Amino acid sequence: MTSPRAEKPVPPPQRRETPTGSRRWGIPVAAGAALALVGGVALWSNAGRADAAPDRTTGAHAAGFTTVAAGDIAERCTASDSDCEHPKTAALVKQIDPAFVLTMGDNQYDDARLKDFKRYYDTSWGAFKSKTHPAPGNHETYDPEGELAGYKSYFGSIAYPKGKSYYSFDQDNWHFIALDSNSLDQAQTDWLKADLAANSKKCVAAYWHHPLFSSGEHGNDPVGRPVWKLLQDAKAELVLNGHDHHYERFAPQDADGKADENGIVELLAGMGGANPYKIEEVQPNSEKRLTDTFGVVKLNFTDTGFSWELVGTDGKTKDRSPAYQCH
Repeated sequence: MTSPRAEKPVPPPQRRETPTGSRRWGIPVAAGAALALVGGVALWSNAGRADAAPDRTTGAHAAGFTTVAAGDIAERCTASDSDCEHPKTAALVKQIDPAFVLTMGDNQYDDARLKDFKRYYDTSWGAFKSKTHPAPGNHETYDPEGELAGYKSYFGSIAYPKGKSYYSFDQDNWHFIALDSNSLDQAQTDWLKADLAANSKKCVAAYWHHPLFSSGEHGNDPVGRPVWKLLQDAKAELVLNGHDHHYERFAPQDADGKADENGIVELLAGMGGANPYKIEEVQPNSEKRLTDTFGVVKLNFTDTGFSWELVGTDGKTKDRSPAYQCH
C-alpha cells in the first residue's frame, strides 16, 4: 500500500568521488549462524540485489546484548492477508527475543491514527511494545487529529519519556539517542548537544527516520546533516534510519559523504513491512543494498563494538555487516 499523500520532494543526490582511505574494523570472533525458519512464515520471491563492494569475510563479536531494528512497518493489513508482511517481521522479533526493539519511523500507515495503531501495529509489533524504543516518521505527522497524535497516544511515555518526541537511554556501555527528524529544530539540536556532553558511555548510536544518505527513491535528505556533525564530533559509531523501503549499509563516512575511518556507519533498514522501493542512484560509500526484501536487523552489541545481520522473513540471513570497534 502507499500513502495518498506525496512526500516532500528531495533534491537529487549529487554524485561525488569517493576518497580512498582505510576503514574501521574489528577482528571477527565468531561468525553468526543463520536463524531457523520461523514457524508459519511463508517464503517470498528472491530479493533484488546490487552490490557496490565485493563481499568480505565478516563476523560478529559475542553479543553483550542483542537488539532488533526496523522502520516502515505496519501497513493496514493483518495476518489473515497472506500478503501482509508486518506480522511476518514481528514473528522474527519474537524468535530473536532481543533485549529491546528500535523502530525508525513510519510505524503505522497511512495516517498513523490511534485506531489504526490498535487495529494493525498492535496485532503484530505491539507484542513488544513494552520494550520498544520508537522514533516517529513522516506518516506519524499525517494524523488528522494532529501531528504525532496517534503515535503519542499509542506509545505514551515510551515515546515521550520526558514530554518530548526525542530522548536517550543507556544499555551497558552504549548510549542510544532517538531523534524526531520531522522537526530537527534548534530546540532539538540544543538538547542533543547537551545530551552528548552529559554522556559517559564509550559507544553511541542514534536513530531517526529520514536518512542523510540513501540510494533509494527518496534519496539523500540533508535534514540530518547538522546532527550527524554533532554525533561525529562526539565520536558516535552508528546511525540507523528508515524512510526508503529497502536495506542498505554504508562504510564509515562524514556528514559530507566522504569516506572517513573515524566517521559514522549508517544502516538504513526500511523493510519492516511496507511496500518495497527501488534503488535509484547508488551513493558513494554504499556497500550493500537489498530491495524486495522484508525482515529485521539483528544488532549485536558489546562493550567495545557492534555488528549486525539482516534476517529475512524466511528466517535466512540476507547480509552480515563487518564487526566494528567503537571509537
